[in-house]
Amino acid sequence: MGIENFPAQLQAAIQQGFLAREFENGLKSKLGFRAAADRETFSVGIGETITKTRAGLKAPVTTPMNPTQNTNFDNGLTSTPWDVEQFSLTLNQYGDTIDLNMVTSRVGIASQFLVNANRNGIQAMQSLDRLARNALFGGATNGVGGYLGGNTRVRTALTAAGTSVAVDDIRGFERVIYNGQVVGVGSSTGMTVTVGSEAYTLVGATADATNVSTAPGGISGTLTFSGNVAQSDGAEGQPVIAATAPLVVRPNARTTTAGLIAPTGTYGSSNWVPGDNLTMDCINQAVAQLQNNNVPMIDGAYHVHLDNSQLRGLFRDPDFKYLYRGAYNTETYRDGTIIELLGARFIPTTEAPQQTSLGAGAIHRALVLGQGALVEGNFEGTGYSDLPDADSALIEMVDSVAMVTREPLDRLRQIIAQSWYWIGGFALPTDVTASTTVIPTASNSYLKRGVVIETL
Repeated sequence: MGIENFPAQLQAAIQQGFLAREFENGLKSKLGFRAAADRETFSVGIGETITKTRAGLKAPVTTPMNPTQNTNFDNGLTSTPWDVEQFSLTLNQYGDTIDLNMVTSRVGIASQFLVNANRNGIQAMQSLDRLARNALFGGATNGVGGYLGGNTRVRTALTAAGTSVAVDDIRGFERVIYNGQVVGVGSSTGMTVTVGSEAYTLVGATADATNVSTAPGGISGTLTFSGNVAQSDGAEGQPVIAATAPLVVRPNARTTTAGLIAPTGTYGSSNWVPGDNLTMDCINQAVAQLQNNNVPMIDGAYHVHLDNSQLRGLFRDPDFKYLYRGAYNTETYRDGTIIELLGARFIPTTEAPQQTSLGAGAIHRALVLGQGALVEGNFEGTGYSDLPDADSALIEMVDSVAMVTREPLDRLRQIIAQSWYWIGGFALPTDVTASTTVIPTASNSYLKRGVVIETL
């Protein structure tokens, strides 16, 4: 099955690399969430789910040794191990195809052939970018939820004190890390959760039969606690936050997504009261959190993935206006673009998750990431073929994605198949062992390398 079985006008496109070039152009058409991922190659023959172990650090020693105990072979020292933590990455296969009928597409067949390759490339790029996005926001295989996990609100008010509370999203409440391993929440593996203003011990999380969550990718359900939750804490809209939840920043210290407030009055007039749009203070809070966790930057800055509408909200922030007062001729105001600010690099994307209004307006979410927040696992066997090397041009590897071009095999030898596939997965490594014992300014979150900013 060599390229000699293709029409002459298509053989040239394959031999000269035009096909791979069109596919690659589609794959690299724009930056996105996948750009923040650390890529790892996973070998064949090790199963579909890989468990990775990350070594933790040891606590600093600030107490001097006792000279009287500096004896024997151990010099008075006791061996202290370092902690470990694990995360899992599941490999799945994704792909799609498009057919080219050489008879019905006789006019401009070579052009159509290359257009198909380009569209396959764009589709592959968007697919992998969306998989990366979904993992970051809450669909990762690490079992502890994503950067939206562990942060929700009461959906149905308690009519009396009780142990069960209905919430908008149970992601991040279902599992805890115990002795370095991810286990389900239970009576012996409880989780500290703040409901309203009080802390309670969570012992169970159950998803609803019918999902009514308003969060993107959210899972509505019921949280069960070891003791009764006060009726005042269980009022509708009260925040429910796990002690190990990643930070979610909102303007003006709003405690829940539903608490975001729309602007009032006339913009530019004395009665104007700005709503909860993106502000420089939000960016500062997110960057400070990552710096306190000692998260490395990505090429000198933290990445801020957000949609263009949310980015425009900065132009209404008073602090931002003060910064650029009199600088109307700067690139920022002339072109309406912000590249880097406050140690953050802004990366506008059309793949940012969207959420309809909860009463005050559409909700936008930016994700501020540091290095190591996301791991992309690529299967080593992707693109493998038992065909002779002479036919290797029919399978082209571009950015870990296999582009497959199949000769016409139908009875009339008219239809060429152009396909792509990728075998891999995304996971969010945890940093549980980077505790306050090791890094005094560290947060208690399982996931420390990203911060979500919610605004209108």
